[in-house]
Amino acid sequence: MKRRNFFWYSCLLIAGCSAATNHSTSPNPVSMPAKLRFAVTDANGLTELQRDYEPFRVALEKVLATPVEFFPVQDYFMAASALQSNQVDLVWAGPSEYVVIRARTNAVPLITLTRPGYYAVIVVRADSNIKSLTDLKGKTIDMWKRGSTAAHLAGIKLLIDAGLNPQTDVEIIMSGDDGLKMLKTKKVDALVRPFHRYKTALVNEGDSEQEYPVIAQGKQLPGDIFVLSSQMEAPVVTQIQSRILSNRDKLLQAIDAVKSLSVRFKNANLILGNDADFDMLREVYQAIGQDKFIR
Repeated sequence: MKRRNFFWYSCLLIAGCSAATNHSTSPNPVSMPAKLRFAVTDANGLTELQRDYEPFRVALEKVLATPVEFFPVQDYFMAASALQSNQVDLVWAGPSEYVVIRARTNAVPLITLTRPGYYAVIVVRADSNIKSLTDLKGKTIDMWKRGSTAAHLAGIKLLIDAGLNPQTDVEIIMSGDDGLKMLKTKKVDALVRPFHRYKTALVNEGDSEQEYPVIAQGKQLPGDIFVLSSQMEAPVVTQIQSRILSNRDKLLQAIDAVKSLSVRFKNANLILGNDADFDMLREVYQAIGQDKFIR
């Protein structure tokens, strides 16, 4: 009887040691950074960051179970510099800004914020007799602001695809006004706008699509993208991606909670980031002789 008990206890001891050994050789959990320094290229300074992106920062902090701190930047060049000097870890960038940042820092494309209906439209006055893109030859076009994905780069792409040389066949200006003012006052013959800004301008200014018709519509554009510093280890990148995608609804609700963002990102989604999706923008930079920005 004693021998049987001894044998039984020995088996338990061996099993226990085996379990302990197996446990000790299991993979170590991913160690998240002590904090993540977060910049948004479209927010000018800390006040704007806190006003528009605080709900998202709070939600992201909960999702990642890691403190997230704002790092204000003035533009995407400053964001690129901050990534290079290890002053910032995570950057929310627009599509055209991303290709420049990526070229300078080799930042890791993490998550893309897709935007249904995110494309360029070219708009004219109904009484202008401009019916197609080829009619724009010799005309003046307002592309809102330099470097804008949906107004500038996508507008250039539309012209090129129509056989127009954007450097010689048309005159391009950047008014900085995202409404219809330049068209209404006849300072330009056409304007390029993101579709959602065109629709918003019609509502805000009490105008109709019949008065300011669209003569061309571009293809769906890649969305904004979250990039991580290239100094982040691969397991950390994978862990952050996984947590964001698993909790996308919470993060999208935080974006939608801010009025200025809810208009831009209506029905948006968060998907895995893919650098190749942005090649079309690189092609435009090259076509306008600005490939130095993306080398």
